Amino acid sequence: MRTWSFQSAGSLIFGRNAADQLPDVARGLGAKKVFVVADAVLARAGVVDRVGSRLTAAGLALDVFHVDRPEPSVEIVRTATAAAKAFGPDAVLGLGGGSNMDTAKLVALVLAHGGDATDYTGDCRVPGPVTPLVCVPTTAGTGSEVSAAAVFTDTAKQIKVSCLSPFLRPDVAVVDPLLTVSCPPQVTADSGIDALTHAIEAFTAVDNDAFPLPGGEKTVYQGRNPVADAMAEKTIALVGRFLRRAVKDGNDLDARDGMALAATLGGLAFSNAGVALVHAMEYPVGGAVHVSHGAGNGLLLPFVMEFNRPVRVTAFAQVGAFLGASDPAAGDDRNATAAIEAVRRLRHEIGIPTRLRDIGVTEAMLPGFAAKAFAIKRLMRVNPRMPQSEGEILDIYRAAF
Repeated sequence: MRTWSFQSAGSLIFGRNAADQLPDVARGLGAKKVFVVADAVLARAGVVDRVGSRLTAAGLALDVFHVDRPEPSVEIVRTATAAAKAFGPDAVLGLGGGSNMDTAKLVALVLAHGGDATDYTGDCRVPGPVTPLVCVPTTAGTGSEVSAAAVFTDTAKQIKVSCLSPFLRPDVAVVDPLLTVSCPPQVTADSGIDALTHAIEAFTAVDNDAFPLPGGEKTVYQGRNPVADAMAEKTIALVGRFLRRAVKDGNDLDARDGMALAATLGGLAFSNAGVALVHAMEYPVGGAVHVSHGAGNGLLLPFVMEFNRPVRVTAFAQVGAFLGASDPAAGDDRNATAAIEAVRRLRHEIGIPTRLRDIGVTEAMLPGFAAKAFAIKRLMRVNPRMPQSEGEILDIYRAAF
């Protein structure tokens, strides 16, 4: 096994009412002025006041920016950054789902290093530490509170792009499952299937000692390793146990606890091992039809599992066991198939779209999607079965259409 490393946020605070510790967190970072990235939905639900009042009561000055739609565009990031520059914060707080937390990361990046978010897309292009950053998730799925990634949509190219850097891992992640109680059922479903996708892609990624990193390149992803495997295994089991419950009853606090933990552990798994073909294929889809990242991933996940199955039979059989879908008397082949069917059932039961045509994709779009996905080499190389052509990816899109 090749040498590997494992990274996370600077520190993680987890549990019900963990948000009560935010004043101490801010003071620990030396903050007096905090720029908060949230959204109007959270404001209406009272979450922004709940979090903000703790900080203002501790004497901190706040400026709150509302992301006006999910899956932020580069224009939203630029608007948020301009507002932050006008306020002059010494810390940035991302409050919400992945869209808000990723926007906060990009604001912290540009505040520290100037330029534009598009200057830093790709792997390890951030030159140094960003403005002190705290992330507080209100959904359970993206894992952005611990990850090294920030995703946004390049509207000119109609594709989601990502900045990947160890410097984008938050200084502190504060995960309070009670903040997810207001999350609507469909957002709960989309977020939860995203966590499952992260874990399955990490658990079935290319092995660390075979990771095909060209000489001279740097990356935050490094393929499967024992710690990421352990995190992914726990994530898959938690999603299998709690996601249906959280979607059915948002006030099921045990389910909210379980899914909050799944999201964070999944973030730790994928942000070290990597995500792969599902994400590469979702980026052009999401950029074109603006489906939520989680729903797009969940739609594509079983089709990519089918593609990867020949080279990951044992791993997929283990995924089936983690989901409680395997038969101890059956062999790996049958249990690998059972794992894929279990994902299909879960997807159907929580209301994730099952066909690309259902989310506004037309057949004419598919070749362009395949070309864009095939070009995302930083994700292609994480996949255990490397697509050899755009045609192979196009076949998966057609199967999903």
